[in-house]
Amino acid sequence: MAEMEMRAAGSRKSSERVFKICAYTFCIFLTLLSLLPFWIMIINATRSTNQIQQHAISFLPSSYLMKNFAILTGKSFNPMRGFVNSLIISIGSTICNIYFSTMTAFALVAYEWKLRKPFFTVIMAVLMIPAQVTSIGFYQFMYQIGMTNNFLALILPSIQAPATVFFMRQYMIPSLPMEILQSGRIDGAGEFRIFNQIVLPMMKPAMAIFGFVTSWNQLFLPQILLTRQELFTMPLMVSLLNGDIYRTEYGAIYLGLLLTVLPLMIVYFILSKYIVEGVALGGVKS
Repeated sequence: MAEMEMRAAGSRKSSERVFKICAYTFCIFLTLLSLLPFWIMIINATRSTNQIQQHAISFLPSSYLMKNFAILTGKSFNPMRGFVNSLIISIGSTICNIYFSTMTAFALVAYEWKLRKPFFTVIMAVLMIPAQVTSIGFYQFMYQIGMTNNFLALILPSIQAPATVFFMRQYMIPSLPMEILQSGRIDGAGEFRIFNQIVLPMMKPAMAIFGFVTSWNQLFLPQILLTRQELFTMPLMVSLLNGDIYRTEYGAIYLGLLLTVLPLMIVYFILSKYIVEGVALGGVKS
C-alpha cells in the first residue's frame, strides 16, 4: 500500500514537472513571437531597399543604417524636431488626461449625489462615439479661433477622456479606502488637498498606463491640425515617408518607424512595474 502511494506521488510529481516544462516552453514561444516584429523592424532599419525587396525577413543586421539615416535627414525628415514636438504634446496631454480624468473618477466614487449614475452613463455614451465623427466640427472650431498649427489644440482636448475616466473609476472602487478620506476631512484638509495629496499618489500605478502612449501614437488629429513642417510629430513624419520620393526607400521607412517606437519602448521599460500593477488592480472589483 505504501509502495503504491509512493508511486502515485512520484507520478503526480512527474506530471507536474511535465506540465511546468510545457507551460514555460509555450510562454517562451509566445514571448519570442511577440518580439519577432520588433526584431525584424530593427534589422530592416539596417538593410537596403534591394535587400528588403529580395528577402523581406532577415535575422542578421546589415551595414546600411547610416545610409538610411542620411536619407531621412537629407530630405524633410528631422527626427530630433519630431521627437521634441511629440514629447511636448505627449507630456502635456498626459498631464491633462490623467489629472482631470482622475478628478472625475474621484467624484464618481467618493461622493454620493443624485445624478451620479446618469452622469457615468453619459460618459460611457461619449466613449461610443468615434473621434472621426466629430473631427470636421472640431477642425472648423479650431480654425475659427485660430488654434490650427498650435500644440494646445492637441493638448487641451485630452482633458475629456472617457476611457481614462472609466479605468480610473474601476481602479478606485477596490483600492481607494474611504477611511483615509474621512481622516483627511477630520484633520481639516479641503477636498482639493485630499485629492492632490492623498488620491493622486495612490493612483500612480493606474496613471502609468494612460496618456503618454496614446498621445505619442496620435496621427489623425495632428494630420488635420498641423500644416507647418516644423511642428510635425514623429508619427506624422513617418506617415510622409510613403510619398513618391520615399516610396522605394524601405530601409529608411523602417528606420523612421524604429525612431518612433524607441521612446515608447524606453517608457515601457521604465514604467513596466506600475503598468503591470495597474492592470492587475484595475481588473479587480469589489
